[in-house]
Amino acid sequence: MALARLTLASGRSVDLAELWFSSTYGDLLEGYPCKPVNDLRIRELLRAAERSHPGTPVHLVPPPREHPDQYAGGLGPVEVLPAVACLGTFHSAALDPARDPVLYRSRLAVLWFQPAPHPPSGCDTERALRDIDWTGLARDTRAVA
Repeated sequence: MALARLTLASGRSVDLAELWFSSTYGDLLEGYPCKPVNDLRIRELLRAAERSHPGTPVHLVPPPREHPDQYAGGLGPVEVLPAVACLGTFHSAALDPARDPVLYRSRLAVLWFQPAPHPPSGCDTERALRDIDWTGLARDTRAVA
């Protein structure tokens, strides 16, 4: 059973099968949010997503980056990402119409950031998430029994 069904901008319906939230800066013990720290955090999250979803492509929705007027330390200006990192596994009908629709589904793991921990649904879904190029990013895989 899907956690949510989304309709992408392309008109394709996709089901959210799994969703993980994590605090963007929950494990930041030293330093401050800045571009090098944010880029490292994103790379770590992408690597974790690839390890936990082998065989499924992983896509990053580029996060908005705010630059508040605060003191810049040794790593450069303060740069803040939204508070919650989200990793969702989505699936839909097979991309290849020749594939058996019972045996194959298209799949994609997506990493995105949002201000609060809530599942995507309807008009509250981040626009960038609804704009995903499903046919260009997802991959057909054999359905899990």
